[in-house]
Amino acid sequence: MSIEAFSQYFGDLHDPRQSAKICYPLFDVLFLTVCATIAGAEGWEDIEDFGEAHFQWFQQKGLFTSGLPVHDTIARVISRLDPSQFQECFINWMQAVTERSDGELIAIDGKVLRSSYNRESRQSTIHMVSAFATANSVVMGQLKTNAKSNEITAIPELLNLLDIKGCLISIDAIACQTNIASTIIDKGGDYLLAVKGNQETLAKAVRQALSAKISIQSAPENVTVEQSHGRIEAREYHVLPAGELVQQFPDWKGLKSIGVTIGYRIDKSGKESLEYRYYISSAELEKERFATAVRGHWGIENSLHWVLDASMNEDACQIYRGDAAEIMACFRHIALNMLRAETSKKASIRRKQNIAAMNTAYLDKVLLAGFKAVSEK
Repeated sequence: MSIEAFSQYFGDLHDPRQSAKICYPLFDVLFLTVCATIAGAEGWEDIEDFGEAHFQWFQQKGLFTSGLPVHDTIARVISRLDPSQFQECFINWMQAVTERSDGELIAIDGKVLRSSYNRESRQSTIHMVSAFATANSVVMGQLKTNAKSNEITAIPELLNLLDIKGCLISIDAIACQTNIASTIIDKGGDYLLAVKGNQETLAKAVRQALSAKISIQSAPENVTVEQSHGRIEAREYHVLPAGELVQQFPDWKGLKSIGVTIGYRIDKSGKESLEYRYYISSAELEKERFATAVRGHWGIENSLHWVLDASMNEDACQIYRGDAAEIMACFRHIALNMLRAETSKKASIRRKQNIAAMNTAYLDKVLLAGFKAVSEK
């Protein structure tokens, strides 16, 4: 069942090889790479080793009838795939298997693949921008920034690939740009954008509009206090209608709300810090929803970026051949989404990977969970 569902969305990828020289079907290599990544494979040799360890399991599924490719062949095939087409397949799959609710928060943030630097060609490290649905902790899509560009140009391209109708899109201050806000509105979503010095006039106006609210001493019930890892953090949230700022800043399409978070921290050494973060939004936000959205956006670091590094060793992955770094980043997102979709085993991502590596019955469960919505159609 999982093979048919996988084929439905990834089976039509263009094979860059000459047809006369194909020994191993592209689909077989793709399916092997997905399974090996789910099981914790971090490089080409790991993928080959996983295939050898479970070769009979693959053949029972009708794959690799002519034998298993070596790691160099796997690397050559994967690195020559069209990353844009692969990303499109991924996004189409996620839109099919994920139900989005009205007002759902999608956090967009970037991450550098630190070991993707090619020392021979002096190719710089790859920077990936990901869209992360915070409610169920799944990646909805991702895109590599251009070599001479940054997130500002990549984010509109990613947004145009996604179905964000009815969703609240949160992005850090680097993407606080009028064209990005307009793109979100035109796609039927709402934006929640952090405001800093890159929009100096807007930031100053937002600070002034919220100054009276901040100067009022907060009631204890409006302050949340957390204590963990030897530090104490207190936060409070304020949100107001945009009011006169709508006319003052007409280029910000759909502007309706402004907000601020105040964070006070004492670390284990006794050092204190106080931080104010300001936001604009096209949604009519109440304090509770504003606070939930801000916390949800911060969660992308712990729920996505940290997991990719701690459980999948993404920062240590030295794959950079062709477009392989971008393609393998997408494979890791596929694996992470599937591992989270399998809920019968209450375990960490790393433990689930280890179980899948040793037990093909559990790997089948992960694959089935990842493509369940497709299989049921």
